[in-house]
Amino acid sequence: MNIIDELSWRGAVNQMTDEEGLRKLTEEKSVSLYCGVDPTGDSMHIGHLIPFMMLKRFALAGHHPYVVIGGGTGVIGDPSGRKTERQLQTIEKIHENAEKLKAQFIHLFGESSNISFVNNYDWLSKIDLLNFLRDYGKLFSVNTMLAKEVVASRLEAGISFTEFSYQILQSIDFEHLFTHNDVQLQIGGADQWGNITAGIDTIHKMHGSDARAYGLTIPLMLKSDGTKFGKTAGGAVWLDPEKTSPFEFYQFWLNQDDADVIKYLKYFTFLSKEEIDALEEAVKTEPEKRLAQRRLAEEVTTFVHSPEALKEAQNITEALYHGSIADLTEHELTQAFGKMPTVDVSNEEKDVVNWLVDSTIYKSKRQAREDITNGAVTINGVKVQALDEIVVPHKNSNGKYVIVRKGKKNYTLARIQK
Repeated sequence: MNIIDELSWRGAVNQMTDEEGLRKLTEEKSVSLYCGVDPTGDSMHIGHLIPFMMLKRFALAGHHPYVVIGGGTGVIGDPSGRKTERQLQTIEKIHENAEKLKAQFIHLFGESSNISFVNNYDWLSKIDLLNFLRDYGKLFSVNTMLAKEVVASRLEAGISFTEFSYQILQSIDFEHLFTHNDVQLQIGGADQWGNITAGIDTIHKMHGSDARAYGLTIPLMLKSDGTKFGKTAGGAVWLDPEKTSPFEFYQFWLNQDDADVIKYLKYFTFLSKEEIDALEEAVKTEPEKRLAQRRLAEEVTTFVHSPEALKEAQNITEALYHGSIADLTEHELTQAFGKMPTVDVSNEEKDVVNWLVDSTIYKSKRQAREDITNGAVTINGVKVQALDEIVVPHKNSNGKYVIVRKGKKNYTLARIQK
């Protein structure tokens, strides 16, 4: 299957500048292409992941992707999708973020020979103001720039010259990569269409109208109810395991709606059409088994984190919903309960009734005694059997945690202060 056909089947194409020309190019040769991300933060979230999954698909089809870390453009800030001016960060912070993003990309894609990593600070920082205006500013019509959707949408509220000039910098990126690395295709989100076409226009003005440069954007990812994909009650779903644990990450995918899961399998996994078709049939005939959601969660967690992180996430899921937390490791306990209700307690040994009240998990000794007698309290995965039982830390927590459960799902993490 031609790579363009595969992307179309996966629903991953929003716009192309020249479908026939791009299809022909990808059949003729191994094409160099790129997608960029600005290091305005120190981690990507799953919304960032979508276009880079497309780069990975091109790589698997024998093409040569470039990942561009925007150490230069990140100093300016892309106005796309924003209603107000971006607060500028220091150069030092941008460089620090760039290194963290590069490490994430290398973890995701490896340091293979057919995926290259570059930073546009390396060439943008070498252009002085006068040469910028002479060599590039002359190529851009203010009227055309004002008509770009990303700029037009900001005119009423106002846009600075700094953010207005962003599309010129991104155009320089495309032209630089075209000239020095034979990059002929830029990929981006739907909001990048104006920046991408500006880059193609720049290449045509500098290299002639027959220069073969193309653009492709992916659709805005929306859930079946029309809301934006990738957000939870706690905020964005990050790729950094310190921001979103592998367990939380796994749960995000596991809990996807039947109406969305096949679309996400096409976007976020490398499963074949035959495998996805079979899972689509399972959604229709055996929805209660949630086979598609399980496979989605397994594939994406393994890709973004590791097989070991997937195993931990599955262990935690099994313990929380079907088994006992008694055998979870310290790392698994931290993932499972780190964002649940938490209290700090002393390391003084006490009987369970006094401990529950002193820790503020229960307001009264009467209620604590009643729940223990009714078998409704477990500590560290073991049901409390006696009112005079002494509370001790979870056996695998290195003396750090006591995990209390009231009823079936009401957990509290008690952190022991030493």
